[in-house]
Formats: sequence, structure tokens, C-alpha cells
Amino acid sequence: MKQTTSRLIFIDIIRAFAICMMLEGHFIDGLLAPEYRDENNLFYATWHYIRGMTAPVFFTVSGFIFTYLLIKEQNPAKMGWNHVRVQKGVRRGINLIIIAYLLRANILNLFTPGYTDMNVRRVDVLHCIGLSLLFLIAFYLLTYRRKNRLRMSIMLLGTTFVAFFFEPIYSHLTYEYLPMALANYFTKENDSVFTIFPWFGYASLGGFMGFLFYKNRENPHLYRNMIIWYILLGVILITFPYWMGKIADTLQIHSLQLIAHGDYLIKRIGNVLLFFALFMILRHVITSPTLQKIGQNTLSIYVIHYIILYGSFTGMGLYRYFHDQLTPWQAIIGAILFVIVTILITFLYMRKEALIDEKIDSIKAKIYQFLRRIGAIFVKQKY
Repeated sequence: MKQTTSRLIFIDIIRAFAICMMLEGHFIDGLLAPEYRDENNLFYATWHYIRGMTAPVFFTVSGFIFTYLLIKEQNPAKMGWNHVRVQKGVRRGINLIIIAYLLRANILNLFTPGYTDMNVRRVDVLHCIGLSLLFLIAFYLLTYRRKNRLRMSIMLLGTTFVAFFFEPIYSHLTYEYLPMALANYFTKENDSVFTIFPWFGYASLGGFMGFLFYKNRENPHLYRNMIIWYILLGVILITFPYWMGKIADTLQIHSLQLIAHGDYLIKRIGNVLLFFALFMILRHVITSPTLQKIGQNTLSIYVIHYIILYGSFTGMGLYRYFHDQLTPWQAIIGAILFVIVTILITFLYMRKEALIDEKIDSIKAKIYQFLRRIGAIFVKQKY
């Protein structure tokens, strides 16, 4: 029990750091003036590189913990569709997608004749995480009847391999034959921020890592072994583009050259593995209950930060008034305050969550009753 608890704490701490990195990253990236975005500046280049780790870590840790909890259940009567994590996961995945669309909606645009809000159709991180959870559930349902769960691990690892190593090839495909709302999940042609591939690759990678973690849970040297492997593989993958490029150029194999030049994804896998290794090493050092609470409430933090920064529903957020206007010091101080305020609002919401949910349910019930009355009146008039 102690080992399991420690493991979940370690995951919560990673999620807490990842969400804080995301908050400051979105703030600075959205509000820092263009003239200060100099890749030749050591501080900016370092910040920019670290910022690129946030989403990969988020997807990976989501896949890790969700898969771990899926395969943890060993009671045959509670597996498959009866698995509580499957039922919760389906609801969670669908809710994330719905929330993602709502956050991009601007209610004021509904009152503008002839205006089509293209922003709503763009795919963002929540869309892809929600869909990734549904994919992981599908993998589980296809394999849970097998006594040997090896098939699920092969599917997860195979998906990761295809998503990353073939990205330079499938990224050039066009999806003009699909409706825009669906095509946006596969292409950035219409300004989607994320696409399901290659990003599901990080979730499937996390799923594979969670699978191995659970299978080796009784090993007394679990953490030591994982740390060694993560560091070793992390270094190999970070240097992968260099030696793969050398091999491809020597053999003159075009497909290998494409893969080698799509180095940012492969490097990010290495970054993620080193990130996990670091927090495994520090698992007995960083155990703050506050950080754990932050890591357990990343969705609420994300929603609140999105409303404040981007002005969901009204369009009146910080981005509207300060986009590309701040100096470095203004951006740094502002980012720190933004992270603190967002987390404080989230904690305040958590304290009042039961009351707020009760009010929302009451409003939903009144709306439902109102619609039923309108429907009844309409039916009477018709007949």
C-alpha cells in the first residue's frame, strides 16, 4: 500500500509542475512582445525549450496514470465494460471534448448576424487528451479478456512508434475530403493547436510506461531500474536525430532522412523520460500536500486559466488587451502572479464546489422544466 500511495503522489507532483509550467508558458507566449523573442538569447532560448516539454509531459502522465488504473483491476466481474475506470473514463473523455469546444466559444458572436466562429472548430489540448482517453479505453477493451496482457502493451508501444517515427511522412497528408470540424483533428491547416497524431503517441507512451510500472510493482528495485532505463533511453532519444541523420545520409535512404529531420518529437520523448526520472529521484523530497492538490485538480486549473487569459465565452481576457505587448520583466512578474491567482481561484472553487454544483444542477433542472413546458405548448398548438 505504501508503495502504491508513493507512486500516485509522484504522479500528482509531476502533474502539478506540468500545469504550472503550462500556465506561465501560455501567459508569456501570449503576452511577451515580439522584439524580445530572440532565440539567440540564452534565457529566452532555454525558456522556449523547456516550454515545449509541457504538453508532452501532460499527455504522457495522463496515459500513465489512466492505464495504470485500468489494468490494476483484476476482479473478472469488474473488468471490461463493468470496470469503474472504463465508465468514468468514457464520461471523462467526452466531457473533456465538450469543455474544450465550450472554452473556445464566444457567446457574444451568437448575436452577430452572419458571423461564423472558426475558433470553435479548432482542436486544442483538451480535445486530444479526451480522445486519447477514449482510445486507451478501446485498447483495454480489445485486450482485457487475454490472461496475458502483453497484447495491450504491444498495441501501446506500436502506436507510439508509428505516431512519432512516421510523423514526417503522414504530416503531409491532406484531409480536404473530411468536414472541417473532423479534419481539424488531423491537420493544422485550419489553425488547430494540436492534432490527435502525433500527440496520442505521448498518451500511448505513457500508457506503456504505466503498464510496465504496474507489472513490476512488486519488484523491490522498481524505482531504481526505471530511473536507470529512463535516463539511458532519454539520452539516446535526445541524441537520436544526430546519429540517425548520419546513418540516413550514409545509406542515402530518403525515408530515414525524413524521420531524422522530424527530430523534435523524438527529442521530446527523451525529455519526457528524463523529466520522469528526475521526479522519481526526488519522490521522497518533493511531497508537498499543496502540490499534490494542484496535481489532482489540473482540469479546474486549466479551465480557470483559459477563461482569465483567453476570455472564454466573452472574448474579454488578458490576451485581448495585452497580446504581444509586455516587456520581459513585466511578463515574468505577470506570469508569477497569474499562476498564483489562478491556483488561488481554483482552491476557492474547490471549497465551494459542492455548493456550486448544487446551484448548477438546480439551474439545469429549471431549464429542463422550462423546455418541457415550451414543448408541451408547441404540441398543443400543433394538434
